[in-house]
Amino acid sequence: MTINMGPQHPSTHGVLRLLLELDGEVITRAVPHVGFLHRGVEKLAEYRTYHQCIPLTDRLDYVAPFSNNLAYALAVEKLLGIEVPERAQHIRVLLCELTRIASHLLWLATHALDIGAMTVFFYCFREREAIYDIFEMVTGARMHTSYIRVGGVSRDLPGGFTEKTHKFIMEFPDRIKEYETLLTENPIWKKRTVGVGVISAEDAIDYGLSGPSLRGSGVNWDIRKAEPYSHYDKYHFDVPLGKNGDVYDRYRIRIEEMRQSNKIVHQALNILPRGNFLARIPNVTLPPKEDVETNMESMITHFKLITDGIHPPKGEVYASIEAPKGELGFYLVSDGSSHPYRLKIRPPSFVNLEALPKMIEGRLLPDVVATIGSLDIVLGEIDR
Repeated sequence: MTINMGPQHPSTHGVLRLLLELDGEVITRAVPHVGFLHRGVEKLAEYRTYHQCIPLTDRLDYVAPFSNNLAYALAVEKLLGIEVPERAQHIRVLLCELTRIASHLLWLATHALDIGAMTVFFYCFREREAIYDIFEMVTGARMHTSYIRVGGVSRDLPGGFTEKTHKFIMEFPDRIKEYETLLTENPIWKKRTVGVGVISAEDAIDYGLSGPSLRGSGVNWDIRKAEPYSHYDKYHFDVPLGKNGDVYDRYRIRIEEMRQSNKIVHQALNILPRGNFLARIPNVTLPPKEDVETNMESMITHFKLITDGIHPPKGEVYASIEAPKGELGFYLVSDGSSHPYRLKIRPPSFVNLEALPKMIEGRLLPDVVATIGSLDIVLGEIDR
């Protein structure tokens, strides 16, 4: 029998459709059909200035906007060959790690709900709200923050940020224990996740998996460690690894990653230096507001950058980061104009989803829900 699973099924995130061929309840073949969003972000970027592309990146993985902003900004900065001030580098790390926690919280809440555990859903959203309050304090927005700029960040951290963030990171380890009390040794949870959706380390590498989906199979690959960016080499943290490559291992990996991200945020608060939050580079970054209001040349520079944008030299670059879901990369081609000639995105959700048939073929129909959830896909960056 052949059936459609999704896109209306809650676990398929609204736009994913799976074509499943069944022998009884056993899946013999699975074909993912990705989405109907048809956003065309990569093509839209060719008609916008480099700065105007930043809000487009927010909409890809909309639960991790800082990570998307950062990967894009790193690509443009590599194209321009510019340095970012120390303070801005640490602010970026701090906010991206809070983003990782928020993203994993949403994943844990919805994954548990998909499998039938409702209480943890409410617990996770409680902490996620606290993080979103911090984001709103910094950027004025809760989801589509568009905060990171080429050369730094759009504004400095507000008063009260340190105290509020410190309160969160001191309380959060106990919250993680609450999630684990509900799930980690729960016999029903283990029956639904242990030995389900298995993918070996060799297959995970062959499929190009990244992030927790790769590390759950025991492959030690984290871009923050392998190719450090934004001063990640100055932070001390561990990269958790799984053994069996099943749904349960991917769950344990993300739980431990939240602990490690909390640790990184703590370090970032302690070492956050004073200084500029945006590089002072003529024809690339906007001049300070006080200069614009008092100096004619600064006002003209501001006007030219807003209307014409920046003009990186001809060339092509690729920059990637360790986003919450895996390797997020931006490939940019510049023809010397104010718009990207080509923009190609390497989203982790799209690549990770490719391995779904390998994980579920030969398994029972209910295992599909558990396996999709363990990949933590966001369709916004798959169908772009």
